[in-house]
Amino acid sequence: MNLQVNPTPKRFAAVVLAADRTDKDPITQYTGAACKAFAPVGSVPMIIRVVDALSACEQISSIILCGPPEPLLEQCPELKRYITSGRVIWTPNLDSPSRSAEKGVALVPDDVPVLLTTADHALLTTEIVQSFLQHALLIPGDAMVAAVEQQTITAAFPASKRTVIRLRDGGYCGCNLFVFKPAGRSLIGFWRQAEDLRKQPWRLIAKVLGFTTVWRYLLGTLTLQQALVAVSHKSGVSIQAIILSDPRAGIDVDKVEDLMLAESIVKARL
Repeated sequence: MNLQVNPTPKRFAAVVLAADRTDKDPITQYTGAACKAFAPVGSVPMIIRVVDALSACEQISSIILCGPPEPLLEQCPELKRYITSGRVIWTPNLDSPSRSAEKGVALVPDDVPVLLTTADHALLTTEIVQSFLQHALLIPGDAMVAAVEQQTITAAFPASKRTVIRLRDGGYCGCNLFVFKPAGRSLIGFWRQAEDLRKQPWRLIAKVLGFTTVWRYLLGTLTLQQALVAVSHKSGVSIQAIILSDPRAGIDVDKVEDLMLAESIVKARL
């Protein structure tokens, strides 16, 4: 999507999900960090890399951090300073990503658009954030999701193994970057309802996509736009995708292999 970027900044609140999903997270086990968000990449905790990138972005007016649990904050002095200074607002996480997101977004005034991301986005840069937010302001829709084309990541990092959504018009990797304009916030509630159905796959499919859309996907005829239209119809929220050009946007750190890749990318850019 080639768009002319509007240079006028619009203030967003950033919500960052920073709680471990499991007490046996492979990154914490491998690094010995107090929690996944504190695992270092290039000697800098992942959460600090994310907060630094957001803090330097002129479109971000505030940062809300959901998790990690308060007793762990002492294990990351840099984060503690951010919170003590008021530059980051900390709130306890809840028992799932969607519920934590819902809680964080509820702290933002209703008329303020929200950027949602995660603490394991270790390669996030201010430039990636700015590009996403600037494009989000220019296109119609109430919610935006960032993605990177698989071929963009493969060309830059051939050894990377990413989760790919394979559609008729190409393969796409998610970026853990979402924008919710005021009318798009109800999508988080839809996400929570879907999350509650994760142990009932057929009901989950029916809730999120509908069986016709899934059938098209299985046949290899589903396009990205058709998938977005289907989810928009089911959720009642107009959703658009923004394709980012920076391959780092599509790399988060879920596995030890991801951590090693992130380390190599950081070192190569020093």
